[in-house]
Amino acid sequence: MVATKTNERPGTRAVVRHVRVSASKARAVLDLIRGQSYGSAAEILAFSDRSVAEIIAKGLDSAVANAEHNDGIPTEELFVSSCYADVGPTLKRWRPRARGRATPIRKRTCHITIIVGRYTPEQIAEQQERNEARGRSGASNQAAEARRQRVERSRASAEAEAAAAAEAEAEAAEAEGTETEENEEVVSQEVVEEVAAEEEAAETPEEADDSAEAEAEEIEDTEASEEASDTEEEAK
Repeated sequence: MVATKTNERPGTRAVVRHVRVSASKARAVLDLIRGQSYGSAAEILAFSDRSVAEIIAKGLDSAVANAEHNDGIPTEELFVSSCYADVGPTLKRWRPRARGRATPIRKRTCHITIIVGRYTPEQIAEQQERNEARGRSGASNQAAEARRQRVERSRASAEAEAAAAAEAEAEAAEAEGTETEENEEVVSQEVVEEVAAEEEAAETPEEADDSAEAEAEEIEDTEASEEASDTEEEAK
């Protein structure tokens, strides 16, 4: 009999790579959920004291989501068929010690793989009978409902963030439009002033003399008119 290879095991999988935990610590938690239904495994991980349980729970949710979305398998019919942790790359560091010595520090990492499978119809019927006898819904149903609620909340928050970002972009575009209009008005005024200054500077000396003579003649006319008015008043 030929054993099934690790990467050829049937089911839907999810892999969490480069987890900053040693493989031995992850295997201690994976042994608790192997063969359990999705609901039971989620409960075990939720109440586990190990820090790696949170990462494994996210990997389990990812595997279940892949099975539900890609393979069309209901969440209530899934169980953890296989789970294992492979050794990842080790980060090597050094710790200074006395008398100029140093001791090595090895920061272990691992790759966690979780594979979920589907119960047979007979097993599903047995679970439903047990749940009816107990008078409550199964843990898998509760976990599936909780996961659906989390997905709905995350989608709603993502939509709200996208709407807020779109509104902010629209406001920024409007503000930029008003600023460009004001800048165009200022530029047009500056252009008009520059054109007037150029016209004044472009006047020839003859035109300047003519304008000066015209101004002198206007002044003389006004003085003559004032003198005539004064003589008329004296004559009266």
